[in-house]
Amino acid sequence: MTEQTFDWRLFLTRWSEEWADVHTDPTGRQPGGEDAGRPHRLGFDPAPEERIAAMEEELGCALPPSYREFLAVSDGWRHAGGFVYRLAGTDEARWHLDGHAISEYWGEDGLAGMWERALQLDVESDLVLVLLDPEDRDADGEWAAYSFASWRAAPPERFGSFRAFMEAMYREFHRSATNDHGEAFRNATTREQDARVEAARLDALAGASERAEAALAEAAEFGRPRAVGMYGQLRRLRGLSGHGAFGALPHDSRLLGEVVAVLAADHVRSGRDDASWGRLTGILAEGLRGEADAVLRRVRERTFRYTAPGPFGEAVERAREQARWGGTEAAWRTLRAALPQWTPVAPDHLAPVGLLADPLLGPLLTPERGHELLGIPRGGAAVPRPTPVAAADGPDGADLPEEADGLAWLAAEPTSGGRPEPYRFVLVEGVAPDALPVVVAADEAARLDPPTSRREPAVRRPAGGGLVALDGSEPAVVGRAGDAATPWSFAFDLRPSRFDVDRFTSPAAAVSGRTGGRVVAVFVAPQERFFHLSVAGGGEERYAFTARGTAVDRTGREAVPAALDPDGHFGPDRHGRQGECEVLAALAVEFGVSLPRFALTEGRLHTFANPSWAPPPPGPGEPYLTMALLEPRSSEAP
Repeated sequence: MTEQTFDWRLFLTRWSEEWADVHTDPTGRQPGGEDAGRPHRLGFDPAPEERIAAMEEELGCALPPSYREFLAVSDGWRHAGGFVYRLAGTDEARWHLDGHAISEYWGEDGLAGMWERALQLDVESDLVLVLLDPEDRDADGEWAAYSFASWRAAPPERFGSFRAFMEAMYREFHRSATNDHGEAFRNATTREQDARVEAARLDALAGASERAEAALAEAAEFGRPRAVGMYGQLRRLRGLSGHGAFGALPHDSRLLGEVVAVLAADHVRSGRDDASWGRLTGILAEGLRGEADAVLRRVRERTFRYTAPGPFGEAVERAREQARWGGTEAAWRTLRAALPQWTPVAPDHLAPVGLLADPLLGPLLTPERGHELLGIPRGGAAVPRPTPVAAADGPDGADLPEEADGLAWLAAEPTSGGRPEPYRFVLVEGVAPDALPVVVAADEAARLDPPTSRREPAVRRPAGGGLVALDGSEPAVVGRAGDAATPWSFAFDLRPSRFDVDRFTSPAAAVSGRTGGRVVAVFVAPQERFFHLSVAGGGEERYAFTARGTAVDRTGREAVPAALDPDGHFGPDRHGRQGECEVLAALAVEFGVSLPRFALTEGRLHTFANPSWAPPPPGPGEPYLTMALLEPRSSEAP
């Protein structure tokens, strides 16, 4: 039925009959009450036109069209949803004049004054108000309807018209009936909705995700069991939250690594205690609870690895290896190319939603990429693929590799609280990222710790297993390791601690002595207007400079290359972070290096304890050595 052809009589008759099918006992009668013996009548006799006109005259205004049309079919209504037991007809609608306290509480939500001017339609309810606002109307003269229950601790729910409210209550009736009676509640409406759910499943696999999502959203409002789980998958991949919104899918053991893993990631991210997890998994079959707890443990320890069967699963493994060293764009391209080969592991499985719980691959799935993923035919659907969306790291929609990021973006990265933050990094030639802890920290026992994002506390995995959070008492800051474009790797620290510009020492020479190759070290403290660059090879510093404000100190046995010469980038005529940006851009070209922006700002990378470049002075009671150089004394007496 469209807006022009909506048939109130047909709609209300169907609602009454379906309600009676659910609530009538085997003898054909309803339980006691005023409806007893009238199984197919939620409504009342029509209100004559003269009675409706008299009501309008008494109220002093014309009624909104849909409410007026409703009264002409049924002069009131019983059981409008689960909490409104009777709606007003012509004799019972009245202005709601007792809304002072409510108005004060919700006035900031744009509803100030509505409570004193609204038409109240609830006659009997479970503390639920149903109001029509005469000043919130559309071009057709429809008044917005509001439903408010104080026990919900939520703002009033708005509906565009009385008709929209009634249609929502009809869906609520279906939803509650389905929850109570499951598949036993079957009629023409549920069969129609279930057919739409199946069509939506095929649409989703064929890449028509928006059409599928609209159909599933409506079916979920009707409480159709399959719709809720499928709708939840589409929403999650588009970046929309909703704890527990997978319907019955978690009960399927084949989906432990999919929807259960996502629920576990939600739980860890929210910081809720394990009692809430127990309540969530308590509904699962007993045999699944232990497995769900194991999934939660792996997610919490960041050892969960998303897996999938067939060629797509092989692509997942390749993408994870790319992402773990910062190759997030390459990893996404790997996944995207393999998506047509993805296959569902259960009947209502629509997409690889479990990727969201993978500590390395989950961050790749931005809402934009999730939307693109859902637009790619998969699961055997043979239809054209959509045009790829822009890469997260590429400008102007170009799908560029990580090397295009360069280094200059570090000078333009948004900062917390409007204050630019210090950072440092080491670029090491000819050393794989997993070997960085040994060569940078000079510790043969050093190893990479689990990947973390810059928003998460760093963790260390001790020999006994489990995870230990670094609490700030550690003697080293945390470096994040990755690939800076072959043959270079990087160790990057944001907000390095214990920085003292007067005690600063570059690690470049020492690290290059351990590797034999070239090493580049950069330390930037924007608030102190401090910029350091040093390049070493074979254990010797080749060239270096430190700019502090407009003053520049140079060291090393070679001249600084012209493109990097600080005289051209730092000085009285320079302002802000311009010099920093220029040197970083030139450095990227000079050595062919890049730092992956998305991986460092949004993704997860392996970490390790990175020694301070400016060790603090000795504390009380700590031994120290003072050395002084004295001029040689002449052997002849003065």
